[in-house]
Amino acid sequence: MHVLVIEDDPTMAEVMEAYLKREGHEVTCAANGQKGLDLFRSLHPDFLILDLMLPDLSGEAILTAVRKDFDTPVLILSAKSAEEERVQGMVLGADDYVVKPFSPREVIVRMQAIMRRVGKRDTSEVWSFAGKALVIHLQERSVSVEGSEVHLTPIEYRLLTAMAAHPGWVFERAELLERVQEDLFFDGYERSIDVHIKNLRKKIESDPKQPQFIETVFGMGYRFKGERDV
Repeated sequence: MHVLVIEDDPTMAEVMEAYLKREGHEVTCAANGQKGLDLFRSLHPDFLILDLMLPDLSGEAILTAVRKDFDTPVLILSAKSAEEERVQGMVLGADDYVVKPFSPREVIVRMQAIMRRVGKRDTSEVWSFAGKALVIHLQERSVSVEGSEVHLTPIEYRLLTAMAAHPGWVFERAELLERVQEDLFFDGYERSIDVHIKNLRKKIESDPKQPQFIETVFGMGYRFKGERDV
């Protein structure tokens, strides 16, 4: 993969670059936020490693800008260790969050876990619901509503496909988090599920307050309504 590392600590950037290259990846490094965002837009890397505390443009601002147009996997590295800050990073669309100080090997393992999640589903299928009102193209990892493509963050996409794979099944919040985060799950993320579901509904439901597809099961979690079109 081509990995973009946006990190203002030169020693940490050099260590990450060395580890990533040893794993066979192409690496580009940026020492500040604006340069990093410019490089992201011009290079379209396969993976982004992002520090939050940058000298100019914040990592949160970069992540927000990236998620407007791209579903590139993003791993946050940050000294911000409070639960609220970690949850906020996930809500903005990061795929995982590692608190400094960290082991470079841990970062590599977490990257591998993210890429397994991104690529593990059978991509030969196209799922459609409600007379093709909602269509999920697994090969392109794209979603369309009433014939128009909608942009989902990686976590929103994984939530949707996890539920749509089992229509009628009630998923508890913790179970959904385990499915989208696998071994990277911890309790602090559970309450962020509601935010992701709210954002997902805005994108796929004609009336998010009366959802056609994603139903709240009070006291339990969420359920995807409706069978796939034949």
